[in-house]
Amino acid sequence: MHDTPELTHPAAGRSCPLHYRYAPSNFARPPELECEVLYVVGGLYGNEPALDVLLALFEREQGPKRLVFNGDFNWFNTDPAIFTRLNERVLAFDATRGNVETELGDADDNGCGCGYPDWVGEGVVQRSNHIMRSLRATATRFPALTERLAALPMHLRVDVGDCRIAIVHGDAESLAGWGFAQEHLQQSTHRDTARRWFEAGQVDVFASSHTCLPVFHTLPMPSRRFAPVVLNNGAAGMPNFRGDAAGLLTRIALRPFEGPERRFGLQRGGIHMDAIAIEPPPETWRAQFLHQWPEGSDAHVSYWERITHGPAFEPADALITSED
Repeated sequence: MHDTPELTHPAAGRSCPLHYRYAPSNFARPPELECEVLYVVGGLYGNEPALDVLLALFEREQGPKRLVFNGDFNWFNTDPAIFTRLNERVLAFDATRGNVETELGDADDNGCGCGYPDWVGEGVVQRSNHIMRSLRATATRFPALTERLAALPMHLRVDVGDCRIAIVHGDAESLAGWGFAQEHLQQSTHRDTARRWFEAGQVDVFASSHTCLPVFHTLPMPSRRFAPVVLNNGAAGMPNFRGDAAGLLTRIALRPFEGPERRFGLQRGGIHMDAIAIEPPPETWRAQFLHQWPEGSDAHVSYWERITHGPAFEPADALITSED
């Protein structure tokens, strides 16, 4: 059991620090990257076997391509060797920081920085704060690497053909925002807010993760030839569906994906947007997880059931087009 004291900050794990904030209008800018195939990988969570698989998938792609890790590629990787190896490999590609990477280099104690909403139980929040402290204890041994993580941007603009994409970790206003969670997008008033974000940012796609459940949600807007889409891959390093051990990444491309790993997706205006499965041998990842987080530890209590059985979520729950 990891011995971690309670945090003194009363809102740790639920609050959203001011320096996590930005305006949706920030995305109304020229792209930093342009390509024909884009992989957006959120929530790797320190899963090194999943990293092996997704890099092999990316290697198969032809033509101009980019791979962006959009935060929280760290989480379970408290083993010093795995921590250093995984981060060095990730930082060889484009990356943005999530709340985990931000908190590793933050002097203030914001817990995990997850900004958890009310529907997440207090036990989950406190265990996440404890996981963050354990990971931070590892990271302090590697100050140069931690500085590189802290220097990563909070978001990126990428064009795939004429499709304008904003890559964020959380939502259009905060690095740890839950505005692209499927729970929030079920609410019509929140969908109106999301449309305003698309309008202010002048983008066609927000590619996000952070909320741990995938959703590809289309929000028709009469003024747009390309109905805006939220593409949330859920988690690259954990199962996303009941009985399915695979993580997911978001692929946005000018050509269709070739291979059996495609789980679901959509096509619009010549742009292919797909959720691609990341399937390392389950026993390999589970052994690595248990090496770092044995039974009774905070991460084991919070995540082992999901790692072994998946969440109570189905692919049909993830692909949505709003009528309003």
